[in-house]
Amino acid sequence: MNILAVIPARAGSKGIPNKNIRIIAGRPMIYYAIKNALNSEYITDVVVTTDSEQVRIIAQQVGAKVRWRDERLCADDVTLDAVIADAIDDSKRWDYIVTMQPTSPTLKVSTLDSAIKYAIDEDWDTVISAINAPHLSWGEKDGEKVPNYTERLNRQYLPPCYMETGAFVVSKANVVTEKTRIGKKVNVFELSEDEAQDVDTFQDLRNVAMTLEQEKVAIYVNGNNKRGMGHIYRALELADEFYVKPDIYYDINQTDRKVFGTTTHNLIPVNGIGELFEKCKENGYSVFINDILTTTIDYMIGLRNVLPNAKIVNFEDDGEGASKADLVFNALFAESESSNIYAGEKYYISGKTFMFYEPIEIKEHVHRVFISFGGADPQDYSDRVLSIVSKEQYKDYEFVVVLGRAKNNVDELMAYNNHQNIEVLYDVANMPELMSGCDIAMTSRGRTGYELAMLGIPTIAMAQNKREEHHGFVSNENGFTYIGLNPTDEVIESTLKMYLEMSKTSRDRFSQMLLSHNLREGRKRVMGLINSI
Repeated sequence: MNILAVIPARAGSKGIPNKNIRIIAGRPMIYYAIKNALNSEYITDVVVTTDSEQVRIIAQQVGAKVRWRDERLCADDVTLDAVIADAIDDSKRWDYIVTMQPTSPTLKVSTLDSAIKYAIDEDWDTVISAINAPHLSWGEKDGEKVPNYTERLNRQYLPPCYMETGAFVVSKANVVTEKTRIGKKVNVFELSEDEAQDVDTFQDLRNVAMTLEQEKVAIYVNGNNKRGMGHIYRALELADEFYVKPDIYYDINQTDRKVFGTTTHNLIPVNGIGELFEKCKENGYSVFINDILTTTIDYMIGLRNVLPNAKIVNFEDDGEGASKADLVFNALFAESESSNIYAGEKYYISGKTFMFYEPIEIKEHVHRVFISFGGADPQDYSDRVLSIVSKEQYKDYEFVVVLGRAKNNVDELMAYNNHQNIEVLYDVANMPELMSGCDIAMTSRGRTGYELAMLGIPTIAMAQNKREEHHGFVSNENGFTYIGLNPTDEVIESTLKMYLEMSKTSRDRFSQMLLSHNLREGRKRVMGLINSI
């Protein structure tokens, strides 16, 4: 089967001078149409019809033939049908003629091939690229503006409205004449919004450049009741920082899908590193983020092999593999001397909702206590503290206890809601609201400590594991009262009693120490460094 692609590229663009040869993402705009045609599984010949010497040079260098366009076909009133018909080599028998506009550089070759296959398989005379863009619209009748609809509906319920994009027209050769490329049997081939972009204005040019230059991002993250849930929360926050929708991978042997909660992010389960590497090689990411704790040299070398040109960024990585990453962020640890490691509180990524809450007002007396030991709480601190505060002597205080998605015995602990002064909650979305209503707090040495510090809430902290013992921020010198790894119930209770009875002056001093740290700019710092690679 012989299929000819014809790419019209006139020199005289008035709206955007030299439009077809403008450099976008490092290539002349016409390059993308030519490359799509040359890389197509179906197109056998490619010709560019032009009156531009510069277009001729570019087309021939890329690998297309050139049809020099007669001056009579360059006028503004000449239809594209006549231009396409003129470019067809009559010495060869053609089955299909594909018109491809250079002003649609975001079109993918896979989409082009799908459209050609659709035309062939379904025996259409013509298939036209289009986007389905239903909107409530208005027209004019007898000099008055009138609606083009009978009932106002949300967009998703409106009937289809297909608008031609100009990216391509696939026509049977026998319907192409100087006056038309449209046969009797016609259909449209729907494009995504990204691929439907057509460059007609400078704003279009900017939008197309953003699409072509945008990075393809993936995040690999795991979280469970032993590892903790901070990784999951941070991954979801990071995913929102990109102007694309990252693929978020997790290992089904380490992470349960439910720990991600309700999210519309693209979550992809993998069964081990081998499957992860296969998907990375297939998708060719330009940015790959690991939030999986310690990485090994072998893992990082394997990742580099399948993504040789990617930026690789690791979070909370103190393993040997960290040396192979472009960037490593360890917000929970003290500052590092390694050139690729950025450590310390400056790189903490705050949850978005916390940015809108002001620090609490320190009251004369403590009345309400916030308690949360992260998403997993492997030491079962929640259980131990609930056992303590359920005693009669604490009935004059209110306790809000938040359990995370990876906590094992949630139903058992919910029974403490029978106590009038205790509220046990599971997987809440309004953490800053709950925290802001409290006077003091108890937590572990992870993400929640940073959140409490942002609100200036005097806090008792304890480590969940030996790794957390090395977390630097949640410490006495920064305004917390840190009581170690797995302290006895006596130590926990005596420290809680001290906080409940602490003077306003002392609590205010702790609060000011916590607030002296700028934890609200970490998101900007992290993304700035990632984008600067």
